[in-house]
Amino acid sequence: MSVGVLPLLLSLVFPACGKPGAQGVTPPGVVDFDHLVLPKTPNKALAAPAGFSPPPTVITPHYRVSQGKLFGIVGEVAASEPRTYKLDAYPAQFQAAFVARSKAANFPDIIEVAVRPAPSGGSELILYSHSIYGQSDFGVNAARVKAWLSAIEARMVKDQSAAQ
Repeated sequence: MSVGVLPLLLSLVFPACGKPGAQGVTPPGVVDFDHLVLPKTPNKALAAPAGFSPPPTVITPHYRVSQGKLFGIVGEVAASEPRTYKLDAYPAQFQAAFVARSKAANFPDIIEVAVRPAPSGGSELILYSHSIYGQSDFGVNAARVKAWLSAIEARMVKDQSAAQ
């Protein structure tokens, strides 16, 4: 996989733009979502259960599947997204991170994922998508978390139909 001329030129100022896939992006490691501090810039979106702190951009539903099942579905959805690459994964903690790159300029965004047990059984999902560079993202991160949530829901409906 190679990058185009524009990303190579941008890499003079934004080094990760000149790299393919997840290269050039520092993995976040295991994230302590209980103490997540969001930047003041608008170039991020957080999808999390109701009552989560900090307040999410998008509320995620309660999932009536195990952590492992939901974590697997999220991984499949991420793998199906264009220009999205696995950055790191911590299956024991049900956490992973992915890099999504813009089509024209190869700008990288990071999507951090955590699946937790829900207090009432089943699972809950946290998706935190944020830009590495810039102040604004033109709504890309919010659109991404909404698209991933829709794809996760569609996959769960498909799996449920197949099981019947």
